[in-house]
Amino acid sequence: MRPMSHSGRSIAAIAIAFAAAALSPGIAFANSTPFLRALHTQTVVGSTVPSNGDINPYGVAVVPRSVGDLVRGDILVSNFNNSTNAQGTGATIVELSPKGTMSVFATIAPSDVPQCTGGVGLTTALVALRSGWVVVGSLPTSDGMSDTAMAGCLIVLDPMGHVATTIEGAMVNGPWDMTAWDRGDDPVLFVSNVLNGTVAANGAVVHRGTVVRIDLTDADSLMPHVASERVIASGFPEKTDPAALVIGPTGLVLDGMGNLYVADTLDNRIAVVSDAATRTTASHRGRTVSEQDHLNQPLGLALAPNGDILTVNAADGNAVEITPAGHQVAFKLLDATGAGTLFGLAMAPDREGFYFVDDGSNNLQLLRN
Repeated sequence: MRPMSHSGRSIAAIAIAFAAAALSPGIAFANSTPFLRALHTQTVVGSTVPSNGDINPYGVAVVPRSVGDLVRGDILVSNFNNSTNAQGTGATIVELSPKGTMSVFATIAPSDVPQCTGGVGLTTALVALRSGWVVVGSLPTSDGMSDTAMAGCLIVLDPMGHVATTIEGAMVNGPWDMTAWDRGDDPVLFVSNVLNGTVAANGAVVHRGTVVRIDLTDADSLMPHVASERVIASGFPEKTDPAALVIGPTGLVLDGMGNLYVADTLDNRIAVVSDAATRTTASHRGRTVSEQDHLNQPLGLALAPNGDILTVNAADGNAVEITPAGHQVAFKLLDATGAGTLFGLAMAPDREGFYFVDDGSNNLQLLRN
């Protein structure tokens, strides 16, 4: 999908809309009570393994509206590995009800996405838009090894799980995670990319990871089209890794004022890119909000009801809560087996807990009060 003319929204209009969102119901400001400390019940919602055997769940997205095969409140999960555990070859998105009933929302074949460089290997980049479109990232390999990792694309699916189109090109290079500012007809995607020079560096760290803003138009009435694309942050460290395939900027989440938080995985920090929906220049690595201490290769991000930032660590199985001012106010062990089990997370609709995937046990779990 190539850029088309801009949707017509002015920067001032977007800024006003974000200010309104900050004051709307459901978006709270930070307070002194850590959200994690109120969550005591951890349950397994259900398996994320479909009939074809795909494993290694990465992305998590809660369905905002019922349309087509999508049921409001259900949880979509993308799988990164196939049944032989080869990374970058998973091709399924499963849909789980809050009670754990699982169905396959989409199975994507390489022939469905001929313009997606390298084929299909679904990542943490997963959003479900209110219009019913689902967008998922692909960072494919031919054999599960990092030296065959390819640029991939973003895949746009209709509410029935069928591929409608793809978003590809120079700015989409190993889409690793994604969030959306979703206001109906003209949603905005924010995508982290981890393959800018990474494979060529053969395991050495390169500082070329990016976050790209992609403005869409016609999402409510027609198939969404790209109105504009822009790199809004760059310089994040990234590298290939024999165990994780690739490590680089991962989790993304917006607050009500238009600040985009980024999990800078290799540098063990959470960064923020201000004015994410309106900025016209790229922020170099964003501004550091919090680093080190309980952060241990942070991955997915979510925004708690009190305005704090939630993340999960790749290296120790902990969830960590951080205030917008940068204070790490709470942490909680989610998986005692330690490293390599956590990835994506998403707030539950009632905002009294959050969903997260465990790719060691290949299931979706819920932590709530």
